[in-house]
Amino acid sequence: MHHAVVIGGLEFSPLVIYFPMAFILTALTRFILHRLDWHDRIWKVAWFEVSLFMCFLALSVFLLSGR
Repeated sequence: MHHAVVIGGLEFSPLVIYFPMAFILTALTRFILHRLDWHDRIWKVAWFEVSLFMCFLALSVFLLSGR
């Protein structure tokens, strides 16, 4: 079961932590792909970035859920 995150006495969903972490990992991966000049090989860049974000979000929820 996921636990609420308490910030300043207010309870928030754990997604408050998971979303920024997935966004940072996606941005870092995108930066590395552009730096290595591999972004030209991706057919649909927008779909790739959305799916990459979803994969990182699922990974962060899986790893940090405390099972």
